[in-house]
Amino acid sequence: MADIKDPENTILIELKGGTVTIELLADVAPKHAERMKELARAGAYDNVAFHRVIDGFMAQTGDVQHANMEKDYNPGRAGTGGSDLPDLPAEFSKLPHDRGTLGAARSQNPNSANSQFFINFKDNHFLNGQYTVYGRVIEGMEHVDDITKGEPPANPDRMISVKVAADA
Repeated sequence: MADIKDPENTILIELKGGTVTIELLADVAPKHAERMKELARAGAYDNVAFHRVIDGFMAQTGDVQHANMEKDYNPGRAGTGGSDLPDLPAEFSKLPHDRGTLGAARSQNPNSANSQFFINFKDNHFLNGQYTVYGRVIEGMEHVDDITKGEPPANPDRMISVKVAADA
């Protein structure tokens, strides 16, 4: 079991292979951390597909509008939507995009992150200073590594459930 220091700022993502424990970096990117907790508590991330998974790069998910595999799943639009909440301003920091870090997915506008995020499979330092880092996997990275690859994957994996550890 992961050593959870702050259950209020820890996310538990249930994948097919097991639980991924993510420490949110609320001190570095408070708006992004708060948004993830808000969507997790609303159940918005449950059953959402990993719609873009590039081997050796990252796994992207979080399109709560088009990628819920149990409700109105639209593989052709997965990756184009967000939540009903307003977009977030960028919260860039000096934290590098290392293996296991969580980055906020966005359009070309740096202030367009909403609900989508990606988990880095390896150190992707070319992303540093361009995408908000707001969490890191502290346990279960092997389950992230096992996510079905593809852009989009033919049979995508999903986040079965996403919870704030304080509520679990």
